[in-house]
Amino acid sequence: MARTLSLPYATVWHWCVDRPEPVVLGSAVRCFRCRPDQESPLDQAAYAYLLGLYLGDGHLVTTDKVPVLRIYCSDTWPNLIDLCDTAMRAVLANEVQRIQKRGCVAVQSTARHWPCLIPQHGPGKKHERDIVLTPWQWEILTPHAGDFLRGLFHSDGCRFSNRVTVRGKQYVYPRYMFTNESADIMGLCQWALDLLGVAWKMNRRNSLSIARRDAVAALDRHVGPKS
Repeated sequence: MARTLSLPYATVWHWCVDRPEPVVLGSAVRCFRCRPDQESPLDQAAYAYLLGLYLGDGHLVTTDKVPVLRIYCSDTWPNLIDLCDTAMRAVLANEVQRIQKRGCVAVQSTARHWPCLIPQHGPGKKHERDIVLTPWQWEILTPHAGDFLRGLFHSDGCRFSNRVTVRGKQYVYPRYMFTNESADIMGLCQWALDLLGVAWKMNRRNSLSIARRDAVAALDRHVGPKS
């Protein structure tokens, strides 16, 4: 059992001998929603980041025997693949697999308690159903809005050099864009930006732009590259 849980033998021995209550096994050991002695994830920043990635490019399969959380990361961004892997392990996963697809890698973890931590899962596309956070998720995201934005922009956002020509002279400046078809997810992005005082504007129905120099600098501190 100690080897299965990746815990010291003495710890598991004391659980079995000294504790009168049943021993918690599998992913339940790390699921803070099912542990009366743990009110939030041990790494709240990692949870906020992972939730942002899921809302962008993630999918939680609950029809299999054991739920599978998959987040699709482009081959273009190998560092993003590592960041996603690390976040999954910090939140719940004991093991993470990387499945190569055409042009992307599916970073995935199998655990019975993923649905406890991502209650936004459901059948169909995210923009065709309501995406509403629970009270306990708001408590985690509010102090970690920057990490949440990092996940959103690392999945459905980008930072690029915008070029404009004014009176024959060309100007180049950095700009962030976030695109998502879900009005609810877009609203969460706007909420987090407002909380951090980052100015934004909608340039299309499903697209948000951040172009002011101070706003871009502020978002650089929270998001950073996904190279």
